[in-house]
Amino acid sequence: MLPIECMMMKKVQDVKRVLIRTLGCKLNYAETSAILEDFVKKGWGVSTGEDRPDLVIIHTCAVTGKAEQKSRQLIRKMIQTYPDSRIVAVGCYAQLQPDRLEKIEGIDGILGSEEKFDTANYLGEAASRVQCDIISMPSIKDAVAAHSLVTERSSGRTRGFLKIQDGCDYGCAYCTIPMARGHSRSVPLAEVLEGAGRLSDAGYREIVLTGVNIADYRSGGADLIELLRELDQLAGCRIRISSIEPDVLSDKLIETVASSSRIMPHFHLPLQSGSDSILAAMRRRYTTTGYRERLLRAVFTIPRCAIGADVVTGYPGETDADFQKAFSFIEALPVAYLHVFPCSVRPGTVLAGQVASGERDIFSPDEIRSRSRKLLALAERKENEFLDRSVGQRFQVLMEDCSEDAGGEYVLSGYSENYLRVHVRLSSANARGMVGKEVQVLIEKKGEDLNLEGRFVT
Repeated sequence: MLPIECMMMKKVQDVKRVLIRTLGCKLNYAETSAILEDFVKKGWGVSTGEDRPDLVIIHTCAVTGKAEQKSRQLIRKMIQTYPDSRIVAVGCYAQLQPDRLEKIEGIDGILGSEEKFDTANYLGEAASRVQCDIISMPSIKDAVAAHSLVTERSSGRTRGFLKIQDGCDYGCAYCTIPMARGHSRSVPLAEVLEGAGRLSDAGYREIVLTGVNIADYRSGGADLIELLRELDQLAGCRIRISSIEPDVLSDKLIETVASSSRIMPHFHLPLQSGSDSILAAMRRRYTTTGYRERLLRAVFTIPRCAIGADVVTGYPGETDADFQKAFSFIEALPVAYLHVFPCSVRPGTVLAGQVASGERDIFSPDEIRSRSRKLLALAERKENEFLDRSVGQRFQVLMEDCSEDAGGEYVLSGYSENYLRVHVRLSSANARGMVGKEVQVLIEKKGEDLNLEGRFVT
């Protein structure tokens, strides 16, 4: 082997590699990308998992007990798969329960919600004790900017996440977010716009705004509506708002979306319960009447608006009458889809205290499963109804993937402006060149797995 080849091989071998596995929300994924971006800037390579990474980061979630269980399982799997790598757990679960994670044999580091953004915190030498860096939430003053990868963006990836806000001041009785992420704070407007520009320049064709409570965005004199108007000026990029609290879906915000061709007609509007007594117990900031009025205003004002909702069932103290009210309320709403969750009583919350004191009684697992099944069946029916109404319509679809089936036909898939998954079949090999393009599609039928199928039109 020539000396120059030896030098090049040694140089490649000397490059340290980092692997990150992420659980949870879109905000976690945006922050994961920001962490990776910093490592890349410092000369690290991004591991695919097939090599032996020097560092493995598990970005955890703690929104439910099941999420915590998945986090622990993934940590143990990474320890077993990469026994010679440095293993570090970060994020919400690390912030909330570092003592529990510290007991996992083989873990090297635990970083909280603030410490995870400093690459220096990951690089401690392996020692007999676990490195644990967690600061209390009141000490966190600023929101750290984050967005999808720009430096090593995967080819064909068309949607990027852009963090605009973090934390929450709502104080819902069941929620650990204020303990895991602190009070509400916003990324400065200039940093958000700079991040959006970087995503656009890198080739992303849609930017998804992320945060814990993005409608609480404040930067100087700018609120979410002002931010949206600024982002609307970005040429070539669709803007998707995603999740927003019902009490802040104002007429002005609805009109801003309705008048824009770039802000997508799609909201995820958390409901949590269709019973006013349970909403009050949850300390939510709206009633069913208010929720219905906001949803209907959006649907009637914004053409083709699709609205999804979160629903929690089995909330301690939820009576049969509460459940029936909730079911009937949701059944009458023109929602496009539902996400159904069994209630998870989180340690340290107001709800956990109420359960411990006997103020609220928890349900048997069988009863929670029964109610969940009914809501899941309703969710499937509502989604089918929305898809049926879409057949025969034309949508602008951003193509994200292209695969080849067993018969040699190409299948393009992407999302419409109102977040419907659409498939288009082509026999031409030029199909792969359509990835990353926004094209008009006529929906011809409803396909399998709640997808729509159509054809290109001009």
